[in-house]
Amino acid sequence: MTDYLGMKYLRNKLHSKEERINLRYQYYEMKNVMHDFNIITPPYFRNFYSSLGWCAKAVDSLSDRLVFDKFDNDSYGMNEIYDMNNKDILLDSAINGALIGACSFIYIAPQSDDHMPKLQAIEAFNATGIIDPTTQMLKEGYAILERDSKNRNNILLEAYFLPFKTYYYPKGKPSYVVNHSSPYPLLVPIIYRPDAKRVFGHSRITRACMDYTQTAMRTIKRSEVASEFYSFPQKYILGLDPEAEPLDKWKASMSSFLQFTKDEDGDSPTVGQFSQQSMQPFLDQLKSTASMFAGETGLTLDDLGFVSSNPSSAEAIKASHDQLRLTARKAQRCFSVGFLNAGYLASCVRDEYPYKRSLVHETKAMWMPLFEPDMNALSLIGDGAIKINQAIPNYFDKKALKQLTGIEPSEED
Repeated sequence: MTDYLGMKYLRNKLHSKEERINLRYQYYEMKNVMHDFNIITPPYFRNFYSSLGWCAKAVDSLSDRLVFDKFDNDSYGMNEIYDMNNKDILLDSAINGALIGACSFIYIAPQSDDHMPKLQAIEAFNATGIIDPTTQMLKEGYAILERDSKNRNNILLEAYFLPFKTYYYPKGKPSYVVNHSSPYPLLVPIIYRPDAKRVFGHSRITRACMDYTQTAMRTIKRSEVASEFYSFPQKYILGLDPEAEPLDKWKASMSSFLQFTKDEDGDSPTVGQFSQQSMQPFLDQLKSTASMFAGETGLTLDDLGFVSSNPSSAEAIKASHDQLRLTARKAQRCFSVGFLNAGYLASCVRDEYPYKRSLVHETKAMWMPLFEPDMNALSLIGDGAIKINQAIPNYFDKKALKQLTGIEPSEED
């Protein structure tokens, strides 16, 4: 019999990771606190905070390109299960959560009235487990299924997942168990970039991304402070009679004309203005920080708001995002395993039969193209497909062309 670590261990494990995951969600939602040095910042600017959406852009620019299509060779009807569970919203939520928190989870609930299992995406700060590195499924799992909407620390429903059983612990009510026919826990991890050291993956919002965001936010704050002096440059008056009536500083700053009379000796005061502070150093520092952030995430300066003078073609945009394309391909391979595992377990629950996982090895996840081709690219794809089919008959079919173009083929022969 397998030795399980238990629900208490998993609860403590989740609690130890919750702070770091919440921090990354704060950066994604632009609610992170700026760590200012406050060395020369005026007191009335101490409470000024800016927001910056670079981390959200790093996540969304990748997640928006990852569009799951369907399963090929779907002998167990997994496509139907996903379609009945709002596939577009479910998988987009799981992908977005995995990119932010390094992983997310798909919870498979018992069958509903239409005998179809319910699938729900759960964030990384609400679930954890002990993973099997071979199958990328859990040996045992724990999840917080419901929290108080007014107090997130108030947990209303917990669940402990085991093969063939799921234990539920509602607050203030007796616990209960639900039996199922799945040979694995009904909590499937969706992991972004796992490796042997970190089996639950890496976040898209890296430590470098957070550090560059902090630097950029401090630069924006300093530019705001400098802009006050830039808008109202300091002026001075030399040789003013000590017994002269004091000037109203606000009126003197805003007035377009000032009058000074000569004294009894015939001398008049000299009016001058200090040189204005330039905003260019702040813009240069912000652009330099943006370049480092773009290099870390595979984006371009155009993606971060620094628009180039010349508009790019579709091929030029695709070439400039080559690193992002490679990152997206890697993400597709990682997420395909999680989606296949969730569909396999959902099929076991639906059919009430513990299928062997080895039977679904021929089922492959299909994705839409990362970059939608324009008319010029479509023409090149068509010419290439014709030439390849002439050399190797029937090498390109409807399925292969859809992978390249993203266009659904006609149902007619």
